[in-house]
Formats: sequence, structure tokens, C-alpha cells
Amino acid sequence: MVSTLPVSLEDIRAAARRIAGRVLATPMVQSASLGELAGAPVHLKLEHHQTTGSFKLRGATNAMLSLSPAERSRGVVAASTGNHGRALAYAAKAEGAVATICMSRLVPENKVSEIRRLGADVRIVGSSQDEAQQEVDRLVREEGLVMVPPFDHPDVVAGQGTMGLEIIEALPEAATVLVPLSGGGLAAGVAAAVKGISPTTKVIGLTMEKGAAMKASLDAGRPVQVEEVASLADSLGGGIGLDNRVTFAMCRDLLDEIILLTEAEIAAGMRHAYACERQVVEGAGAVGIAALRAGKIVGNGPIVAILSGQNVDMEQHLRVINGTQSLYREEGP
Repeated sequence: MVSTLPVSLEDIRAAARRIAGRVLATPMVQSASLGELAGAPVHLKLEHHQTTGSFKLRGATNAMLSLSPAERSRGVVAASTGNHGRALAYAAKAEGAVATICMSRLVPENKVSEIRRLGADVRIVGSSQDEAQQEVDRLVREEGLVMVPPFDHPDVVAGQGTMGLEIIEALPEAATVLVPLSGGGLAAGVAAAVKGISPTTKVIGLTMEKGAAMKASLDAGRPVQVEEVASLADSLGGGIGLDNRVTFAMCRDLLDEIILLTEAEIAAGMRHAYACERQVVEGAGAVGIAALRAGKIVGNGPIVAILSGQNVDMEQHLRVINGTQSLYREEGP
């Protein structure tokens, strides 16, 4: 099954060779506290320790290195909820290219300012990722920029899948892998890598209860639009694209299950990460811990939870930790 999908295990292995030395092979540690809750060994993949604070650097770097010199010279552009924009800005700068990042007003300011710091041209457009994508399409059409999508692209998916290779190499006996799910780039890549090597390992996508575009699309049997709402897991917001070519099919065919989480459960996951694991993670990065704490994961063997990012506004993080905020609300410009 895996070999017939848009991104193969060999594509992911090629991406791993391509990005070696440019991204970190992040550590994996065992969690005693979560293991007690799950009744099975739980390991945390500390991807939030990645150079730009999230897994997105893997896909952005692989995509940049797959472009020709002529394409890089035209400049790259992407829509982003923050982490892909930061990763692409970093990867483009490393290759001497100019990046333009289009974001909606829902993207937290700490992520916007970091992208600007990396030298990217930032465009704030509308109140959803779909509206930001319209600006990307215009820049591609009118100014000739090269689009590097945040998730729905084979090179991006292959890059994200390199994390799956690291997980199985570190823990060949993994029974379940918990993956944050938004547009599906990470889930599709990790699932293709994990199941390509260990077909019996379950891969479960985790996302927020409201505005879960991939879940709604899979339920409908086709890509659909959903209303984008404010969430602690802001990185999981946005649609999957009505003309989705890669991640919808891969998530449909490879994910064993999708689990939805409430804002209160995500907040509890962030608090547990900080208090018990000594890790600062954003809402999207805490969904694996959140699902385990909420008793939504049944463990029949070793479990791996991916902590996908740490790019949270620290004032917001402190409010969540102190229990004074359970939902991020972006004021916007």
C-alpha cells in the first residue's frame, strides 16, 4: 500500500540523506509519569528542540534543496500558521534565497516577529490560512515566486517523514505513534516512514476539537472547508486545500485513527509537559500528552508521542500553566 502513495519510503530515505547536517536528529526520552497513566512505556520525541523550534524545518529544508538554482533565485513563498513560515525563512536564508510568508491575523505575534527577524517579507492577509493562500497564489502568478506549501507537497511530506525514520530506528518495537494533525504533512510523512518499516505499528492523528479540517475532510470523503477558529493549538488551524493532491490520500490510507481534543485537554497537556517533563511546548506540540492524560489512548505496547513545536508566546504559556487561560485569542492588527 505504502509504495503506491505520492511519497514512498525511499523518497523519505532520500530526503534524510539530503537534509543530513542541516537539521537536528532530535532525541527521544521515556516518560515515567505518562507511562504510569497509559499502562505502557511512553516515549517523547523531542522535536520541539529542532533548530527553528518545530518539525517544519525538515520539510522546508528538503523542499529548498530540491529546487534548482534558477528556482531559488526567483524567491520562495508560502502560506503559514507560523512554524512553516519560520522554517522556510530559515531554510531560504541558508541557501541565499528570499522568502515571502503570507499569514492570517490569527497567527500569534511571537511567530510573526521571528519570521521577520529571519529576513522574510511578511504579508498579513485576512482571517484564515485559505485567505493567506490566495495572496500566495497571486504572488506566484504575478511575480513568479516559487511556492513551497506548508504540507501538501511531496518534498515537504518526505522531509517531515524523516522523523518517522528516527522514531523506528530508536524504538523498533513501537506499537503506537501519536502525531499532531493539521494539513497532514507531518502525519502523512511519519505514517509512510513508520508503516513502511513496521506495518503493524499504529499511527494516530491528534487534533483540536473545533476547526479540524483533515478530520472533517476524511469524514466527508473529500477535502472540505471548515471555519478556522482560535485555539491553543493554533499551529493545527487552517484548511487542507480543496485541491489537495498529497496529504488527504495519505492520511486516508495510512492513519489508523484520528482523535479530537478539547481546549481544556490541550491546556492540561501543556501543563503536564511543563510540570512533569520539564518541557515548554505549544498547544499543537502537547496534543500527544493531552490524549494520554485524557485516557483517549489505549496502550498495547510502547507509545511514542511527538512533541512537535515550542514556539508559544511565553506570556500565554504562563497563563496556561497558572490555569488563568484555556483558549488563545489573537487580537489581530
